[in-house]
Amino acid sequence: MLISYAQNLEDYHLDLLFGDVEAGTYVDVGGGHPVADNVSFWFYLKGWRGLIVEPQEALANLYAHVRPRDHTVTCLAGRAPGEVDFHMVDKLHGFSTTVQANAEGAARFGAAFRTVKKPVRTLTALCAEAGLDRIDFLKVDVEGAEAEVLAGMDFSKLRPRIVLVEAIVPGSMEAAWDAWEPILTAAGYRFAFFDNLNRFYVAEEASALAARFPEKPAPWDRVGHLWDCGRAPEKTDHPDHALAKLLVAGLMARLPTLPASELAALVGAGLRADGKPEPDAATIAALVRGKAEFPRTQPEAPSPDLAAMLQTDEIRAALGRIACMYDGGHLLE
Repeated sequence: MLISYAQNLEDYHLDLLFGDVEAGTYVDVGGGHPVADNVSFWFYLKGWRGLIVEPQEALANLYAHVRPRDHTVTCLAGRAPGEVDFHMVDKLHGFSTTVQANAEGAARFGAAFRTVKKPVRTLTALCAEAGLDRIDFLKVDVEGAEAEVLAGMDFSKLRPRIVLVEAIVPGSMEAAWDAWEPILTAAGYRFAFFDNLNRFYVAEEASALAARFPEKPAPWDRVGHLWDCGRAPEKTDHPDHALAKLLVAGLMARLPTLPASELAALVGAGLRADGKPEPDAATIAALVRGKAEFPRTQPEAPSPDLAAMLQTDEIRAALGRIACMYDGGHLLE
């Protein structure tokens, strides 16, 4: 492993156990983004597949495009089927939770939240629906609702060889495992390793795996980290820099030919790329207009509709100026 995709080297430590398994199975509860800070992505790259439980639709929908082998469900896992309040934290999606106090704690980092209703299903039912007959590892990270998830898993029917659970109170280093560890120990799991964020448990029948854990967590610099690579078009040492440059150049060349709806989607995605609140229509108009002179005595009034705004002569001219450096209009080399 040269690059870890996980938040805290969880994938590195798991690979010490499963490095020789080419086609394993995982269950990732609280999957989050399919790549960034993701525990199971490394194993997907190795050829594994599994069940992803991610209640935030924008994140869950990405799995179909990036990780199509996975079975992804947009719901919550709990001790019984039903419906509960789910608190979706702006920008910091990893803090979204069913525990309101934990969502409110995200305010320390400048993030607000909104509350929506989400369906709940048991992990036992979700695993059956996904057709799982074996699980190599189960990972649970649900910002304070770990006990609810584990209570909905029948460990007598399906026994993950390894269970790792985020074990501290969100936004702190306070121990939180007293609330759910008895569920695992009663089901025949034994504590094996703590990486200062997650606790790892081994099924009694797979106890030999415990010997593969290191005595202490690996140092942070043992491998590289995707976050450190930065944005691919800007960072020459990013593993996908060459492809990103090609894609940017291709997109720039095609800008004038894109439908207004697609341009609006691109601009909207760009406005959200840094996690900042989306500005008002006037600010957006100033951003997309740029600084070039527009020698018309009565320029078109900006529309509050972004797609309509992007169809004006002024903006079409801007797209042409951008594209001509990529589409063969100007030869720069």
